[in-house]
Amino acid sequence: MIRPPRLFLRRRLISVLLLSALLVGVAVAQRGRWGRGGGITNDRYGVPDWEFDERFPHDMFTFVRIKYDSYGGYGRGGGGWRTDYRDSDLNFSLRLQQLTSLKVNPEPIVLELTDNRLFDYPFIYIIEPGALVFSQPEVEALRKYCLNGGFLMVDDFWGDSQYENMRRELKRVFPDRDPFEVPLSHEIFHCVYDMKEKPQVPAINAAYRMQNGQYGSHERTWDGSDTRTPHYRAITDDNDRIMVFICHNTDLGDGWEREGEAKWYFDEFSVKKAYPMGINIVTYAMTH
Repeated sequence: MIRPPRLFLRRRLISVLLLSALLVGVAVAQRGRWGRGGGITNDRYGVPDWEFDERFPHDMFTFVRIKYDSYGGYGRGGGGWRTDYRDSDLNFSLRLQQLTSLKVNPEPIVLELTDNRLFDYPFIYIIEPGALVFSQPEVEALRKYCLNGGFLMVDDFWGDSQYENMRRELKRVFPDRDPFEVPLSHEIFHCVYDMKEKPQVPAINAAYRMQNGQYGSHERTWDGSDTRTPHYRAITDDNDRIMVFICHNTDLGDGWEREGEAKWYFDEFSVKKAYPMGINIVTYAMTH
């Protein structure tokens, strides 16, 4: 299928800027806690801004969070799409700008899958899809987006039942394709940072419980007995390009959002796991 010109050209322009980003470590300093947003807002909560060439507003990477109406997160009053918003998106955009040669939009945005502007952006992010149910227009829009060159990252859902829900919804999107476990040898784990294991990032409150010894010394489970092992699964197109990357039993977004709350969490999870894996994912998405 031919890619829509908007999506394809933006991917080419952005990938050229990214290819020189060869990093050897996460040389970042922990910043202060910024504060959380509720609903869609343009407040930066103290996250530093930076200049960009306003003549080429589309020739840079923009972090796009997907808003959905269904009940996406268990144990919450709906609106799972807002989890970690807006600090996560702002912090990750800042670190991409600092740690790579990628030109990054300082203003991440929120779109619905049915928004006509979706094809202006080659990378989109869905969080907490544990009970998400796509509408039929969302199913059709997501299929068209991915098969025409777009990349979807799914993050922060835990346990077998939440995964099964996501699998069913993605089966509606891609009836002829099934997710598969991505081996650690795949380039997405090594294209910038050389990941030695598939990273598991707990939500910060669960990490506090782990640090305080509320789990046995051998136990690496944060949200239930079926969450011990992180899974990174993918759905590919006919050319074996990953178009959906599913981060299950891990919460990379909390590693981005919560980097300023506790130095030990920043050092252990943000620096070692969440930012390296996130940068690898974006690098892969922008260069394939």
